[in-house]
Amino acid sequence: MRAILRLCTAASVLTGLAVSAPPQPRVVATGLKDPYEIVMGPDGHLWVTEKSGLAVKRVKPDTGEVTTVLNLSGQAAHTRLGTKDGVLGLALHPDLGKGTEADHVYLSYTHKGAGGNTTRLVRYTWADGRLANPRDVLIELPSSVDHQSARLRYGPDGMLYYSIGDQGNNYETRHCHPNHAQTLPTADQVADRDWSAYQGKILRMEPDGSVPADNPEINGVRSHVYAYGFRNPDGLAFKGDGLYAVDHGPSTDDELNKIQAGANYGWPNVAGFKDDKAYVYGAWAEAPNCAGLPYDPNKIPRQVPQTKESAFTKDAQEPLFTFGTTVESGTDFGPRPPCNDPKTAYVCWPTLAPSSLEAAGDDLLVTMLKEGVVQRISSTGKPKDELYRTVDRYRDTALSADGKTLYIATDLAGVPTRDARGAPTTKPANPGTILAVPLG
Repeated sequence: MRAILRLCTAASVLTGLAVSAPPQPRVVATGLKDPYEIVMGPDGHLWVTEKSGLAVKRVKPDTGEVTTVLNLSGQAAHTRLGTKDGVLGLALHPDLGKGTEADHVYLSYTHKGAGGNTTRLVRYTWADGRLANPRDVLIELPSSVDHQSARLRYGPDGMLYYSIGDQGNNYETRHCHPNHAQTLPTADQVADRDWSAYQGKILRMEPDGSVPADNPEINGVRSHVYAYGFRNPDGLAFKGDGLYAVDHGPSTDDELNKIQAGANYGWPNVAGFKDDKAYVYGAWAEAPNCAGLPYDPNKIPRQVPQTKESAFTKDAQEPLFTFGTTVESGTDFGPRPPCNDPKTAYVCWPTLAPSSLEAAGDDLLVTMLKEGVVQRISSTGKPKDELYRTVDRYRDTALSADGKTLYIATDLAGVPTRDARGAPTTKPANPGTILAVPLG
């Protein structure tokens, strides 16, 4: 059990951050199957979803005792090579355990269906040490093996917020599938409960799944869509009444965004700022014989229609910060030390893959997948310092009730992260683990 936090000697992509020797962590629990969402409950336990384990568990932080409270192995689905399907987002009703008959837990998961997999949001009741009495909140949502996002939050306004990525469309194995992050639902689709246009969106809904009367009208239609134009908004957090999200960039331009009702965040036409730097939108699905074209997002064949960011005429909300991952055109994305293998060269691309977002006092904490790091930034997007780093893929965090301890969930081995030299590795130091570290 290699649990000692190791400070990477490689230079951080985020320049100007204060980096000091971090304290050693305490291993809370191991053997978890891809913990995806961890939430500190009012009962003093960590509530954990297992993406590939298809379960919800409770973990006692002081002893590491793990209890399964819901097993969805007969209903939920996880693809062996899928990075983003399974049991995913979780939110607790703020009155859980207060005797108000609101002992509700909200969950999102990939549902097995005869006609294919879909995503479901379901409300469970916490009783007798188990999650029971499921009630559908919103079903038949888009599902894919990639870019699900699936962060679920109970907002201070009493509404549920949910992030859905672009499903990995127009990218890698799904590059011949059209990207619908800019597609808005029609009135007929909403009436027919057809949520296929919800890809690349942040949703806002009543706890029963209905559309709030004060949701924004976008393109003349009121739906669950609260904001749109996202790639993979893996982190979602409230700081006070403000909603913030982090979004993965393609090769560059990871984003921290403050979410405004009805706003368009530009993807796939814009990555980061509308600056024409190192990104053009290649619409692979529109190319003749798309399936026969070799996919490389940084070397787009002439058969693929391409548009510069500056050609996007719609208003696009600018990010607060791009984590130092905006680079100049002409940047070399090919294999280079220490990423010498063409198959894993992407690990050294500028993007860091921000995976979660946590409000901590006046600041926001962001975890990364490609560097196994926790960064602290201000809510205005000003980088402050790097808190912790290990050779792991950090998936999510949770804060103790007193705000003094940060819990970090890590992925199992599989997709590479960076080792202490900055080279790709599929051997994390703490696979499927929850770590506890003091938050200074």
